[in-house]
Formats: sequence, C-alpha cells, structure tokens
Amino acid sequence: MAAEPSDRSAAPAVAMVAGEVSGDLLAGLLLGGLKKRWPELSSFGIGGPHMERLGFKPWWSFQKLAVHGFNWELLRRYREIVGIREQLRQRLLQSRPDIFIGTDAPDFNFKLEQDLRAAGIKTVHFVCPSVWAWRPERMEKIRLSADHVLCIFPFEPELLARHGIAATYVGHPLASVIPMESDRAAARLALGLDASAPLVALLPGSRRSEIAHLAERFIQAAALMKIAHPELRFVMPVVSGFRLVLEALIQSHGLADCVTLLNGQSHAALAACDVTLIASGTATLEAALFKRPMVIAYHQNWLSWQIMKRKRLQPWVGLPNILCAEFVVPELLQDAATPRALADATLAWLDAPTKDPLRLQSLQTKFAALHGELQRDTATIATDAIQKLLQS
Repeated sequence: MAAEPSDRSAAPAVAMVAGEVSGDLLAGLLLGGLKKRWPELSSFGIGGPHMERLGFKPWWSFQKLAVHGFNWELLRRYREIVGIREQLRQRLLQSRPDIFIGTDAPDFNFKLEQDLRAAGIKTVHFVCPSVWAWRPERMEKIRLSADHVLCIFPFEPELLARHGIAATYVGHPLASVIPMESDRAAARLALGLDASAPLVALLPGSRRSEIAHLAERFIQAAALMKIAHPELRFVMPVVSGFRLVLEALIQSHGLADCVTLLNGQSHAALAACDVTLIASGTATLEAALFKRPMVIAYHQNWLSWQIMKRKRLQPWVGLPNILCAEFVVPELLQDAATPRALADATLAWLDAPTKDPLRLQSLQTKFAALHGELQRDTATIATDAIQKLLQS
C-alpha cells in the first residue's frame, strides 16, 4: 500500500459527481478509501447520503440527476440538468479542486470532465461504460474526458489502453459485499419463507420500463411453473412505487398465495432462492455472486430493440455470460422472452440437481472463480491510482 503523505495539510480537495443510488454507493466506497489516506480531505459536488456520511458537502443532491433512459422525463428535465452541469462547471473552474471524480452517469460527467481537463484539472472516471458491449463511439469521449479510468471488470484496462486511455482494475465492490458462500436456510428464515419448498426469485427490474416490459411476462411464467410444480413458491423484491401494480398482476393470475413481495431486499431474495428469473442488468452479476442459476430476460419496445441490436458488439447480453465469455446461463431476449420459454428454462434449472447435476456443478464452479477474480480491495487500489495521478 502507498504510504500516507507526511504533510497532512496537503490533503487534496476532491470534486465528485454521483448521479443515482448506485453511484452514491460506489462514490461512498471510494470516498472512504480517500479519507483513510487523507483524513483532512475535503469533498464536494453532487452526491447522496452515503457520501455525506463521510463528510461530503453536496452542492446539489444526486436525485437531481436521477433520470433513467431516453424518455419524456429526460426531455422535460433536460434544460434543468444541463443548467446544473453548467453551474457546477463554473463553480469548479473558480474553486479549482485538485481532482474531479465522476462516478458513473457518463452522459452528465463526460462533458464536464472534458471541460475541466481542458482547464488543467485532473479527472478520473469511476466505472468504465460498457463500450465493450455496445456504443463503441463512447471510447473517444472517454479518451477526451478522463486522465484515468477506474475499472470494475478485469478485461477493461487492456481494452482502454489500446485507445490510449490510462486505467486501473479495482475489482467489483459487490464481490466484497456478497459472501463467497451464502446461507440459504438462514436467508429463508429471516424472510419468513418455507425452508423446504423449492423457491424461485422473480426480479423483473426496478425501472418503470423494465416493470412495463417484463413484470407480467415473469408472473405469467410463474403461473405456468406453478401448474407444473404445485409446491413451488416465489419471492419478488419490489421498489417503492410499483407494489400496487405488481400486487394486482399477481392477484389477477391467481398467485397471491404463493408469491411473497419484499420491500427491496434483492440480496436476501437471491440468497434464499434455488433459481432466479431475472432482468438483464447488474442484478444478474449479483445472482452470479450468490452462485444461483438464472434465466436472463430482456424486452423493450421494437424501435429501441432494433437500435440496440445494431450497436451490440458481443453475442451475450447478461453480465455472467459476458464475464465467462460463454452462455453459462440462458438469455431470452425480446420475442424469445415468452412466458412459456421463461418457465421452461427456469424449470430446467430447478430439475438440474436430479436430471443434470454436472450442469449445475459446472455453473457454481465458474461463478466461484468469477467471484474470486472480482474480489479486490477496491477502495485502497482506487486510492493508490488517484494518489499516483495527483503526484504525476
């Protein structure tokens, strides 16, 4: 580990932007490492409660930037968000922090980073955008915006280096939060679930568009699975605002007696389940870290799917498959994501312990190896990289 600077008065002033809940968590983790290295460090910008607990001074709340996707809310709030970025840019150009760290939120942060870097302020971007999956045109934006990129996947620094972008692999924070071995029985006890009944976790996503496109498909698939296996039980984590909609769907498909809705608690659901039917996204990596077999689903409106399909760079969509570089779990995308197909693929995993045990064992071995590869002291490694940049 790099030594602490002998001159505590030289603790850096750090400007930061985190754009939503996940960004606040990541930035809070990083800020913890920075404060350990430099206890007198000052930090300010746009953030949330995890950052504030470490002394961060929010000039704006991260909730001001929490808009998902290209939708009417984004169009409605575009001028406000651009106005915030311009005010922040002017303020930072006047105060001139030692370094700026943009955490995720690339559409907001890249333009800001580019302007600050042009003015001689060092810039770091935390979490490489998935240019290896789609939208490769962002590579040039990264090169112009960031002096250094902190990467959460091991293959990213080499890819960035080929485009002249300095980067450091810091590990994935989730790999240190989720235990290598989770206690399924304890998780079920904590949730008040049957200890012996086979359990499927339904995770259709947390965004409005995901709920609109996947929730009913998942519930219809659950109804089909229930016919095949009457003893089946289901658990579904719910974010605030969607509970009534999901309750109505569950009721209309006659599943009220076998689906347990949770207030959030997605990690508890993954620890408790035997298999998960899950929307493509970060949650699939969480399921892999819990070593749970899964069926990945994705669906969106026809036009958006046509655009995304043309920009895809890899045959896989789900993170576990991308990181393992093979189809270790099924992906049912767009028209293939029918309730019948989702049900059959999920039931195949439930039957695997008796019908295909080698498939299940192989999956768990690969997920354990993936967990070990992603498990790093993220805060310390990232702080070391930032210190080197400050001293350069």
